[in-house]
Amino acid sequence: MNLSSLPSLYFESVGRGPDVVLVHGWGLHGGVWSRVAQALADEFTVHCVDLPGHGHSASLQDYTLDNLARALAATFPLPVQVVGWSLGGLAAMRWALDAPASLKSLTLVASSPCFVQRADWPHAQAVQVMRQFADNLGGQFEQTLRRFLALQTLGSESAHAVLAEMKHILFAHGRPSALEAALAVLETSDVRHELHQLHLPTHLSYGQRDALTPIGAARWLASTIAGSTLTEFPQASHAPFLSHEAEFVADLIPFLQRHA
Repeated sequence: MNLSSLPSLYFESVGRGPDVVLVHGWGLHGGVWSRVAQALADEFTVHCVDLPGHGHSASLQDYTLDNLARALAATFPLPVQVVGWSLGGLAAMRWALDAPASLKSLTLVASSPCFVQRADWPHAQAVQVMRQFADNLGGQFEQTLRRFLALQTLGSESAHAVLAEMKHILFAHGRPSALEAALAVLETSDVRHELHQLHLPTHLSYGQRDALTPIGAARWLASTIAGSTLTEFPQASHAPFLSHEAEFVADLIPFLQRHA
């Protein structure tokens, strides 16, 4: 795909200082990062981007992991620090592998180099589980996403307030148009065998109770990406930045400061 044919990605920016790009997960949009963005805004210029086919961003004609990464790189051509959650982390890995000079640092949040179980990869979901989740989204889209958010805030003392805010912004950017295509990316992508080539400051932020991205994936990444650091949140699930926001931000800021 030529760069000229890539969609222009929608993003919102807040704050001042070095640039940090926050990349959301499957089925959501950049607004899911709103609380984290505000917490970082005193020290950083934070860009919350909508992935192709999510929120306000148009989809891709050829929806592949390579093209997700190309769209992000075209939107943010100057060196930035990137924080990617789940699908957003997978896209950020591809971006970092393809254009390492455009990233100052990489933070992966509950993400994986391979989201589907394989013979040599137990740290993931069976493909049937992922497809069932997609079927549920197709039939009960709003209810399923709201239940998903509720699960991700479990363990937080402010779970009720956080969940209320997230439900309020859930469809603020519209309904995603690329659920099936993005799911296919999650099902088929596997960048494990390339990550030894990644020589970029990398931080890993994962919940020990995550059923979607088991903690074994985080520990494998920590042992594979040279110089990477790992923070495990014992009570968190798939979205520690929602369920344990204060701890997540306190852990993230020093890493971003070191590599600004």
